[in-house]
Amino acid sequence: MNNTAVFPGSFDPITNGHINIIERGLKIFDRIVVGIGNNSAKNYMFPLSKRMNWIQSEFSDNPKIEVVSYEGLTVNFCKQMNAGFILRGLRTSADFEFERAIAQMNSAISEGVESIFILSDVKYSALSSSIVRDILKNGGNVDQFVPPSVKF
Repeated sequence: MNNTAVFPGSFDPITNGHINIIERGLKIFDRIVVGIGNNSAKNYMFPLSKRMNWIQSEFSDNPKIEVVSYEGLTVNFCKQMNAGFILRGLRTSADFEFERAIAQMNSAISEGVESIFILSDVKYSALSSSIVRDILKNGGNVDQFVPPSVKF
C-alpha cells in the first residue's frame, strides 16, 4: 500500500475543522481519500450527493484529494482504495478515547492499516457537524463554521 490515507466521516455537513485536518494531512500523505460513510440506518440532514458535491467543490483544484462514498467497514474501504492509513482528527480527550478504541479494533481485524491522529487547531476544538446541524435547525447562521462551498 502506498502513502494514501482515508479520512472517513459522514460530513453532514463538512466543517472548517474537517478542512483543516485534510489540509494538514496533505503534509504527511501523498493522497487523501475523503470517504463519506453511508449508513442506511442513520438519518442524515443532507443527502449524500450534496455532501459529496460540497467536498468535491472545496478541493476541485487539488488532485491529491479524492471523494468517494462507501458502506461497510472502513478498513475494508481502505484496502479497496489501496490506503495504508486512516486519518482522524482529535478535538478533545473524549475524542481520543473513542478513536483509540476504534483504532485498536481496526488493528485487530485488519493488518496493514494504521490509524493516524491529528490534533485539531484550538479554534476548531468546539466545532462539530452535530453542533452545526443544531444551529441550522434552530435558524442560526453557520457561515463561519463551514467552507464557502457549503451552501444551504
